[in-house]
Amino acid sequence: MRGGLSKEELMEDLARRVAECRRCPLFKHRRRVVVGEGNLNALVMFVGEAPGYYEDLKGRPFVGAAGRVLDRLLEEMGLRREEVYIGNVVKCRPPGNRDPREEEIEACSPYLDEQLEIIKPRVIVPLGRFSTRYVMTKFGLRPAPISRIHGRPYEASSPYGPVIVFPFYHPAVALYKKGMEEALFEDARRLRAVLSERGYI
Repeated sequence: MRGGLSKEELMEDLARRVAECRRCPLFKHRRRVVVGEGNLNALVMFVGEAPGYYEDLKGRPFVGAAGRVLDRLLEEMGLRREEVYIGNVVKCRPPGNRDPREEEIEACSPYLDEQLEIIKPRVIVPLGRFSTRYVMTKFGLRPAPISRIHGRPYEASSPYGPVIVFPFYHPAVALYKKGMEEALFEDARRLRAVLSERGYI
């Protein structure tokens, strides 16, 4: 690791810098930054878009209603929160839970890049269209509408070896769009099959 530091030390250093970040105006509205949480040796990393109301309140990712959906999806995949890492592209809540803007993603995504370098996941699961576009572009894959590419594995390479990018709809769609819950759970079953095939579960 960098300078002989452990993964824990690197993540603590990153968390300190994120807490002091002023790279975009979102810092003016936040209660707490949401750096991410989970296993720093995780084989599977989930990447959301930005914190919502409850995440901003608690400083943890996916702790509201969408988080409860994600917990059920993890169970369907044969995974537990303690086994995976969960983060977001943007670390501060956009006002009114609006979508993150391009300049906010550009300002904040270097922190996500650092997290990926620290954790070195083998499977990256972007949740929603903004995180999918960012992750796919980062790994040299061609972005496309989430409705076309969700639930499919895309092979890519990284500085630490091969990775699979497996886009998902954002778990929140199950809460406000009729019929989307089954699509999410079908994708969870597909991902479980990929993880099992690779010996990751």
